[in-house]
Amino acid sequence: MSDKQTHFGFKTVAEEEKARKVAEVFHSVANRYDAMNDLMSMGLHRVWKRFLALHARIRPGHKVLDIAGGTGDISRLLAQEAGPTGEVWLTDINGSMLGVGRDRMMDKGLMLPVAQCDAEKLPFPSDYFDLVTVAFGLRNMTHKEDALAEMRRVLKPGGKLMVLEFSKVWKPLAPLYDLYSFQMLPRMGELVTKDAESYRYLAESIRIRLRAVPHATLTVEAKQSNNK
Repeated sequence: MSDKQTHFGFKTVAEEEKARKVAEVFHSVANRYDAMNDLMSMGLHRVWKRFLALHARIRPGHKVLDIAGGTGDISRLLAQEAGPTGEVWLTDINGSMLGVGRDRMMDKGLMLPVAQCDAEKLPFPSDYFDLVTVAFGLRNMTHKEDALAEMRRVLKPGGKLMVLEFSKVWKPLAPLYDLYSFQMLPRMGELVTKDAESYRYLAESIRIRLRAVPHATLTVEAKQSNNK
């Protein structure tokens, strides 16, 4: 694979084409994204997000950046901990997802700042945030190393980067998981959102370039206080 090609699910596409295709997927599913997540995970995605928020250990006044925040689940949880003196940014590269998240926060009386931006080129100053989070979004980024470098740049010394992402399933369950991922999931997508292909991509994207980790959560400490 050349430097100008990358994965889109199991397909190989030009890097610039991946960004467009990923955008099409999330424009298509934005309005039913949370409903599908509840259905696909039997509600577990909300437990995983609460687990992240619990271990974030946000204190009042902290500054938080939620990358690929989509419909705003993580931002809402962290805003409760940061309080009125804190600053929690909801960001996403996809305008449709961001719009749903903004509207849902407003419905709950939350007026958080939002920004449509690319994680590989964050429009924030260096050494600014106490916490950066990205939940189920890293695998969709074309240049993951660039995105991680940007996340590290905007963190304060001693800040924390938390990545919530899928890992490989326990091997004895792999055949059943494959059946669910590649047969049932696209069919559910067709029934709920009238879009089987987007959910086929989401299943395939989980399998590409994922390393085995012991839990669904990977926590990375970034910019330790003794580093510059």
